[in-house]
Amino acid sequence: MADSVDIEKAEERRLEEAPSQTSTEHKFGPDIDLTTFHERVAGRLVVDPEEARIEFGDEIASRLKLSRDRKKVLWPQPTDDPEDPQNWSDGRKAMQLFIVTVAAVIPDFDSGVGIAALFALAKQYDTTTGVINNLTSNWSIFLLGACSPLYLQTIFHSYAVFALAFMVGCTFAPNLKTFAGAFRPFTEFTKSRLTRRYILLAMRCLTAFFGYVPTLSGLYVVTDLYPFHLQARKLNLWTMGFIIAPFLSPFAFGFLVARADWRWSYGVASLYGAFVVFMISFFGEETLYDRSVQPIPPRPGKSLSSRVATLVGITGGRMGKYRPTLLNGLLSHVDCIWRPHLLSVLVFEGILFGFGVGINVTNAVFLGTPPPVGYGFSQYGIAAGYATPIVAVVIGELVGRYTNDWIQNASIRKHNGVFEAEYRLWACYIAIPLYICGFVLLGASFQNHMSVGALVMGWGIAQVAIMINTVAIYAYCNDCFPKQQGEISALINLSRALGGFAVPFFQVPWAESYGALEVFGCEAAIVSGLFLLIVPALQVKGADLRVSASIIRMLWALNVVS
Repeated sequence: MADSVDIEKAEERRLEEAPSQTSTEHKFGPDIDLTTFHERVAGRLVVDPEEARIEFGDEIASRLKLSRDRKKVLWPQPTDDPEDPQNWSDGRKAMQLFIVTVAAVIPDFDSGVGIAALFALAKQYDTTTGVINNLTSNWSIFLLGACSPLYLQTIFHSYAVFALAFMVGCTFAPNLKTFAGAFRPFTEFTKSRLTRRYILLAMRCLTAFFGYVPTLSGLYVVTDLYPFHLQARKLNLWTMGFIIAPFLSPFAFGFLVARADWRWSYGVASLYGAFVVFMISFFGEETLYDRSVQPIPPRPGKSLSSRVATLVGITGGRMGKYRPTLLNGLLSHVDCIWRPHLLSVLVFEGILFGFGVGINVTNAVFLGTPPPVGYGFSQYGIAAGYATPIVAVVIGELVGRYTNDWIQNASIRKHNGVFEAEYRLWACYIAIPLYICGFVLLGASFQNHMSVGALVMGWGIAQVAIMINTVAIYAYCNDCFPKQQGEISALINLSRALGGFAVPFFQVPWAESYGALEVFGCEAAIVSGLFLLIVPALQVKGADLRVSASIIRMLWALNVVS
């Protein structure tokens, strides 16, 4: 009896000394599939090689592939296949990141053209800037995200072509009547001027609807190409593309519209879309690599026929047997969004980013409207004003790049070589104070007609905050759901669109009635309240929520639960 007790105590001591090694080997065994292991333990990664040896044991740790400096474990684990995107050369990866970044610029860039032409459109069609905003910019912003879950990623190139075609249609329509003439079935029922305006709305919104696929595909590409410890840095670059996009067109085309017909701005935007289609067609590569399928399906060849088949969707159709069905893809969005840790950050990011969208659309009105509501700037002054957020986004990219890397590395050191997704949220603590300062200063500038320097500082600080926070949310959600990048990208995009499309409807009337300081101050207060309610709670309980969700998903995959 005494011998039995001694044996039990010895076993308990052994478990206390090496708990993670025993539990890991017991759960997964020596035949663990390392290529998909990061998906099974979503949100918690062993990054330090020494800690990996403790947790996994010598046999499994010896099979782990490390970074070039031998200081980090690579997740996902690359295969031995040279065509595995994780094994591509740095130049080949950089080219694909460049393509998906310039492609991500298209939708918001095209949407922002309407901001540059706002006063010109209102003058030509004898209406107000508010009507033009409501009929074009606001609803196109809504469709940029509202239909995100319906996109089919396999025809990425086709969507870009459709978006280009509709943008060309906007460019060459000489007037609203001609615009309506392309849709004769609608004009047969009614000839009203209002209907023609809504046909214009349809053309602009169709451009937005088809143009947003590159933005959704970026998260796929980044995670296909780069290991975990580089993903936040690369996400920073890709995110900069679509955050800076809505400011580029008002800045560049504001000067153009001041000297030429507003259609030239749509024409130049169409040329940019054509450049992106060219880059995708001739230099884009499929980065999807089916690690979870055994044997791994062969990748598309490099011949001309293979490239054409990939571009038009034939290759995607052939690979359909390895992919979820359309119904499963849609249900997967539901499976993600009900998770409390995802739903809460979607609400937080949607409102934060949405108020930033409102600034972009309505600042043209504030800057161009005569006092006491606005500054009464000329077309040149309005265009120059949009240089502020462009510079701010670049600053935000630089700050975010080094901040996220520092948070990641410091967290790994502090937690014995292990990284958990909730550590990404520390960047929000930097973003929110900047957000409050920027919004309050911007509102005070408009209301009290402070100097242009105050206006620039307020707008710039707010945009830096949005950039930092958005990257942190993308990285956090991607870490929590490493196998569902499409769903995550679509849902974040949906939350941003729902949070932002309606803001221009009420921002200017509210400011005219009660002052811009109250408007921007209330918006900053709302975002601050959401931050206090959501982010600290996730940092405390987020790991428990992730683990419970992972267990449910694992049991479902093993048919333990229905």
